[in-house]
Amino acid sequence: MSDNSDTEGFQRILGRWDILALAFGAMVGWGWVVLAGTQIREGGTLGAILAFAAGGFAVFLISLTYAELCSAMPKTGGEHIYSYRALGVTGSFICTWAIILGYVAVVAFEAVALPTVMDYLVPGYAVGTLWTIAGWEVKATWVAVGVIGALVMTWVNYRGISFCAAIQKLFTLALALVGLALIFGSFFTGTTENTAPLFVNGFGGWMAVLVMTPFLLVGFDVIPQAAEEIDLPYRTIGKVLLASVLMAVVWYMLIIFGTSLMLDSAALEGTDLATADALAAVVGAGWGGKLLVFAGICGILTSWNSFFIGGSRAIYAMAHSGMLPAFLAKLHPVHRTPVNAILLIGGLSAIAPLFGRSALVWLVNAGGLGIVIAYVLVAVSFLILRKREPDMERPYTVPYGEYVGWAAVVLGSGLALLYMPGFPSALVWPAEWIIVGLWTLAGAGFWMVARQQNGRQTQEKILRDEVQSLSRGTPAE
Repeated sequence: MSDNSDTEGFQRILGRWDILALAFGAMVGWGWVVLAGTQIREGGTLGAILAFAAGGFAVFLISLTYAELCSAMPKTGGEHIYSYRALGVTGSFICTWAIILGYVAVVAFEAVALPTVMDYLVPGYAVGTLWTIAGWEVKATWVAVGVIGALVMTWVNYRGISFCAAIQKLFTLALALVGLALIFGSFFTGTTENTAPLFVNGFGGWMAVLVMTPFLLVGFDVIPQAAEEIDLPYRTIGKVLLASVLMAVVWYMLIIFGTSLMLDSAALEGTDLATADALAAVVGAGWGGKLLVFAGICGILTSWNSFFIGGSRAIYAMAHSGMLPAFLAKLHPVHRTPVNAILLIGGLSAIAPLFGRSALVWLVNAGGLGIVIAYVLVAVSFLILRKREPDMERPYTVPYGEYVGWAAVVLGSGLALLYMPGFPSALVWPAEWIIVGLWTLAGAGFWMVARQQNGRQTQEKILRDEVQSLSRGTPAE
């Protein structure tokens, strides 16, 4: 087994179930609770399911490229290392900064989702109007719940990866059991008559759901971010990554179908949490809805936890290579966590509730664009390395790699286009484009400061050393 006594770097302690819970818990999160009704209303039952099938297929192709690259380059930062080796320092910065936007957006999303779900459990708890944003009154107690949640999750991640992994497995199991109760219960008590209409708003409705899928299926890429903390053979890491994606895609499709079986179109229009009402209908009592909301809270915590881990490791990797300020590369002397990167993400997530519930949709869409950009650059890196370094050791090798790589690039680029002006699912001006613009400006500022402090040659030397230090000393299969 690996030596876990390392006092210089990360602790290699995560096992198979740890990383499966990390990835699956990240992808299912809270989105399946709060957005299933919206997806059915936007695209219809079958339209929403087909949108997830298409988006899931695209994400699975991209995950294949990740599986191969992760097994070949098991270093903290994931995309950061792959894109450097193929695209150089500038390409690596753009790719990693884009994926961090997605991670931070998810963490901030959860800080807004937590007080939102409290409305279902404790109606009327939100009091003390602070201001109004996008027609929604931001309440003091509502904000307080989100801020407290952000502080608690920051503390959990500060405590170390072992503590995070234990919490992740517990809450992932809880949400899975409740979600399965909805899925199987709806098969026995629901009716196919409720699934009408099967399609809504034609192609535009289908695309409106499709554009949500990258954001909802982001999470498998958290596994490469924590590669130096995983105590498994490299080939196994790739297999678990792929399994997590398939599980999440099937999960979302079944949740949509189960919810549609239980609620007709009129019921869907009159609810904010369709899945909760659907489980209440399955059991014939209001406690079913509260049970599903409990599972939703578990999902908030699993997703929050996973993206704290992924985002903090990506920020650490960039800082360690001289692309971000050096203080962000500090590891806690006892817990071996990137403490300052965790505090930065925690601070950003604590700010999100101040923008109210409208921020949920803004963060989904703006973060989704960053995720898709990173995915495309990883797929490009996959193709370049297949051609440039055919003899690279690849413990997990994707069959028909060239076709998979090109398909991932084309489909990923197609998803990115959906966010552009002129498409029904384009980012909304001004809020969503402001988020993307501010993040881009912040990245440009960090880039210039880092260049002044370290210089391009220093950055390249650090990254070369990272690549050259890749070890093959892993446990046997």
